[in-house]
Amino acid sequence: MRRCVRGILVVLALCGSLVPAVSAEAAEAPRAAPLPLERLFDNSAVSDDGRPGEADFDGAGASLSAGDLTAAGWTPGRTLTVQGARLTWPKRRPGEPDNVRAAGQDVRVTGRGDALAFLVAGTSGAPAGGPGTVVYADGTRSAYRLTAPDWRTGPLATKAVALPHVNTPGGQLAERARLYVVTVPLVPGRAVASVRLPDAAGLHVFAVSVRAATAGWTGGWTTSTGGYAAVGPWTDRTLRLVVHTSAGGPRVRVRFDNTFAASPVRIGRATVAVRASGAAARGTPVALSFGGAAGVEIPAGAQAYSDPLGFAVPAGTDLLVSFHLPGTVTAAPVHRLAQQRSYVSEPGDHTADGSAGPYTSVITAWPLLAGVDVGGGPGSVVLLGDSITDGDKSTVDANRRWPDVLAGRLLAQSAVPRYGVLNQGVSGNRVVTDRYPGDGVSTDTAGVSALHRFDRDVLAQTSARTAIVFEGVNDLRWDTSAEGVIAGLRELAERGRARGVRMLAATILPCAGEARCTAAVDTERRAVNAWIRDGGVFDGVLDFDAVVRDPQQPSRMLPAYDSGDHLHPGDAGLAALADSVDLRLLQP
Repeated sequence: MRRCVRGILVVLALCGSLVPAVSAEAAEAPRAAPLPLERLFDNSAVSDDGRPGEADFDGAGASLSAGDLTAAGWTPGRTLTVQGARLTWPKRRPGEPDNVRAAGQDVRVTGRGDALAFLVAGTSGAPAGGPGTVVYADGTRSAYRLTAPDWRTGPLATKAVALPHVNTPGGQLAERARLYVVTVPLVPGRAVASVRLPDAAGLHVFAVSVRAATAGWTGGWTTSTGGYAAVGPWTDRTLRLVVHTSAGGPRVRVRFDNTFAASPVRIGRATVAVRASGAAARGTPVALSFGGAAGVEIPAGAQAYSDPLGFAVPAGTDLLVSFHLPGTVTAAPVHRLAQQRSYVSEPGDHTADGSAGPYTSVITAWPLLAGVDVGGGPGSVVLLGDSITDGDKSTVDANRRWPDVLAGRLLAQSAVPRYGVLNQGVSGNRVVTDRYPGDGVSTDTAGVSALHRFDRDVLAQTSARTAIVFEGVNDLRWDTSAEGVIAGLRELAERGRARGVRMLAATILPCAGEARCTAAVDTERRAVNAWIRDGGVFDGVLDFDAVVRDPQQPSRMLPAYDSGDHLHPGDAGLAALADSVDLRLLQP
């Protein structure tokens, strides 16, 4: 338990999500006008592999490898999208100044959005950071705290990219170097004029930008990347993935995530279509574009959004998102438990073919594709969960996960807005412990912890209004104490509310009869549930335990709701969970 609590305290130290306290501009000594970040560069972090002594990132002669950055797709001047924020890797040659050592400089940054994003790393051997200030165009200010993990020892689970080497004057070391994207909150609706960096030894800033708010879009479908796994291999193949919308709208854009990857991936062409049946489309698939181009290369750890497309997306309907992989792909970011069959073609670009003919292989995971947004709508409800939210033991190809049933309820009423429902369940996921280590090819696709994926899977999701946290049983089944789970849930609630997201919690279901659900685990489960019901930390509670438990044996599920493994509800139990939600609780 002490190890878990220490881990949670480390995560707290890495967060940049305090509520922005707004104040009028105080009188102070005149300072120089804010300058663009690149005008303030005073440190060289990147060296040519043949001349490692030309840069000194950490004050001890070590530096990042230019060759590794190029191999990852992080080339000079390239704009990368990470956690929905567009950040430009410095357009500098190896050995030239390419980052700022944070020392209270005023940086010119403009825009309106929901967060300020920093591309950072620490070099002090420990997290580096401190308080800073955002200055708005109307003269008001808000405070923030920025903390960057160390470039050689920080957690791999939260890094934007990891590089395989560290350059030193004595030669190249086979050691992972990390870079991080950290976001901090902004006052909604206010135009940013500049940002004062912290005065913090060892904190290096490579880029900063305002993450634009996703006004005008609602999340129609999403899934969470659970790991980086061996696939195919696929060479010159088209993947046709089947996804089920919650909300609909008159426009569409899709998102591909290269999360956890060490190298870029190329999407040759991509299309979207309403599904008829199997791999067959209803009508001709419509081409997507990326910055006006037919395809896109996605750097390691980054994302790619398609251009907005006028395309009527029906609510509660299966879509086909098809994309051609012209190169060879041997590993990819995946969501393993799709509970939905998708398709892989014979060789060739078959994205425009509406027939099922070329699609001769079936897959049961979702690789690379991570989101489908629709135009308009009231915003999204994000469900952060484990295998129960993921739909484990629900009927395959039937969309009977409890998030699907909840989306159907929202569509069938008009008392509250018809939010998009975004399923961020990952089978096997835990609140406080990583299953997937956060780097490298792995057979474990149960994801990094909810604490480590919260910024990516909740705060960065399209127009997130409310989040429901429904996790903890896997932590308890694998020896985390109730106290450790409660500390993790408390942090999630605080981080979400600090960003203006309404935070709800669901109680943990009974699971007696499953091998690891011992009487001791049930005691801890009841303690967590009592805290959720009575703690007052979340904005509302969904008492799922009360919905499915057997009144005669409260440590077990009712047989009618049990899938048979005593841990996961079947279709009837999942429907009961969704039907029990008071939809009014979803409103911010």
